[in-house]
Amino acid sequence: MFSLTRSRQVLGLALPMMGGMLSQSVLNLVDAALVGRLGEEPLAGVGLGGYAVFMITALLMGLGSSVQSQVARRHGARQYAIRALPLNAAMLWALVLVLPLTWVGWLESERLISWLNPSTEVQGYAKAYFEWRILALLPVILTLCFRGYWHGVHQSGLYLRIVLLTHGLNILLSVWLIHGGWGIPPLGVVGAALGTSLSVTFGALLWAGLTWRRACPSGFFFQLPSWALMQRTLRLALPHSVQQFLFAVSYVVLFWFLGQINTASVAVGHVLVHLSLLLILPAVGLGMAAMTLVGNSLGANKKEEAHRWGWEVMRIASGLLAILAVPMLLIPEVILGFFLHDPELIALGRVPLMLTGIMIALDASAIVFNQALQGAGAQKQVMQLSLTLQWLVFLPLAWWVGLYLGYGLLGIWSVQLIYRLLNSSAFILLWQRRRWQQIHI
Repeated sequence: MFSLTRSRQVLGLALPMMGGMLSQSVLNLVDAALVGRLGEEPLAGVGLGGYAVFMITALLMGLGSSVQSQVARRHGARQYAIRALPLNAAMLWALVLVLPLTWVGWLESERLISWLNPSTEVQGYAKAYFEWRILALLPVILTLCFRGYWHGVHQSGLYLRIVLLTHGLNILLSVWLIHGGWGIPPLGVVGAALGTSLSVTFGALLWAGLTWRRACPSGFFFQLPSWALMQRTLRLALPHSVQQFLFAVSYVVLFWFLGQINTASVAVGHVLVHLSLLLILPAVGLGMAAMTLVGNSLGANKKEEAHRWGWEVMRIASGLLAILAVPMLLIPEVILGFFLHDPELIALGRVPLMLTGIMIALDASAIVFNQALQGAGAQKQVMQLSLTLQWLVFLPLAWWVGLYLGYGLLGIWSVQLIYRLLNSSAFILLWQRRRWQQIHI
């Protein structure tokens, strides 16, 4: 049953998260515009280097969701004096894991970049960008941990404010360092990487200062986590990290498939993927709200309320994504015309874009219940379900239909539509089975 009060509570948590994610997407477009003036190869190098950074970051991305699910559970149980201990545990793991990963990334940057792109010209730019970005891996992971804590205690508005400050600084630094001035020579791609790394570090320091001022009474910094808590934090983080890393790798495989078809399919595929990733951001923000609300309810031992929160958030996400999907169904040529100028490419992408609109509407339940289940501590089940459908169903069928049978881009996107339907249905079933209500974290 619809509840205006509950909907307001969901949106109060979700809107700042959605705003922060949207600003990140806008920032990516600004970075592309700034570097794009340097030429096609530097732009490609920054894109490739940024993707390599994302793959490395994904290996530790689960620490943020681990913190959020545990803190939300303690906040719901009113264990205010110890709710920051999972944050302490995650920060210790970050220090232990990030430093050697950064070192290996720096030493093996040339090999990693060469795996992702055969062009030696692009590789040079990508390597330079990656090496300066990977140095800020620790601030990035710590930011995810801090963000998880503050989301878990219903303070998501802080995330939006800090993100906007960080991104504003990033734009200023990038303009300055890319093109030079005030005694600094033009640094090009290296300047873009430095601008991002410095702004991310500034953001992590803001998070640390804020948490120091407000979370010490909750055990931040001064209380060492037990070994049992350290193990639990890592156990909850690992499945999500593996899932995110293999999610990133799956896109490498997908674009390899498209490359075997023709260059036009790669170009159209990039537009379709970036549009879908942008338009599902509202559901991702709502899913993060569901993670907090489910964890709070389970911490207060209100299992039925936790179940209702999942459906409440899913209904809002479904309505919102359905609205966003309508233009893709009604005016696909107009939307594609913003990104593609060749009539043949627009014609190639017309039906796949319409299928993408349907996929977005179908994705709501998978996105929301994925994160709601993580709020209950079911990270392992989420990983198993996601990777099984992605790697054992979608990718093999996409190769078979798109390449082997020769149906190309349209065939791959048709398979993807079936995969999204199966994925959402499976997550609804997992949520309704309610085994997640018995998990203790």
